[in-house]
Amino acid sequence: MRVSVVLPAFNEEKLLPAALASVKAAASAFTARGWEWECVVCDNNSTDGTSAVARAAGATVVFEPVNQIGRARDAGARVATGEWLVFIDADSTPSAELFASIATRIAEGRALGGGSTVELEPGTPRYARFVCGLWNLWSRLAGWAAGSCVWVEAAAFRAVGGFGTEYYAGEEVFLSRRLKSLARRSGRRFVILADHPLRTSSRKLKLYTLPEAGRFFFRMLFTAGRAAKRPENCEIWYDGRR
Repeated sequence: MRVSVVLPAFNEEKLLPAALASVKAAASAFTARGWEWECVVCDNNSTDGTSAVARAAGATVVFEPVNQIGRARDAGARVATGEWLVFIDADSTPSAELFASIATRIAEGRALGGGSTVELEPGTPRYARFVCGLWNLWSRLAGWAAGSCVWVEAAAFRAVGGFGTEYYAGEEVFLSRRLKSLARRSGRRFVILADHPLRTSSRKLKLYTLPEAGRFFFRMLFTAGRAAKRPENCEIWYDGRR
């Protein structure tokens, strides 16, 4: 068995080292089973030292010139050689326990993929932790994976067309829907893990004001996600603030 851990990265030289170190440590859950693993970083048209940081950590680096996270994840997946793909965001730090849970589900053979609940880094304001908790609840009820952690059989991922290029945000929701449909047809499952949440950065709370963040989320809500098809509506992902 071979697992490919794929990280999309746009101007992530500050947080990428911690993410890559965590991935390397967490991957001990794969090597403990005798599995091989690799790390692929997609440099999504960065203007900083993202590629150099990734190469220094031993990752395979691929370049995607169009700033779009779905494209970046798909570009990483195209060069990945694993039978299973694990997508982790560059501002997140997975634990060995999370990867062990993923490995257990893979080994059981009943799931074709899934996601994980998430937790925000220490020091995050209480209201943000509350909103994160609401997302985790909905993620488990609806079977929607957070983009910061998606694990999927490579063949299934390619069968449904990957993340795609239609959306500039929320693409993981539409991927989850397609994978759930495929899982039903094939008698398998799409599973959201909850025992060991993925820890992720709350930096957007520091980089953007509440009105800025609110405009984005209400725009998505009242257009049922259609606004995510235009990059100018998703500035908190693409304006380059770090």
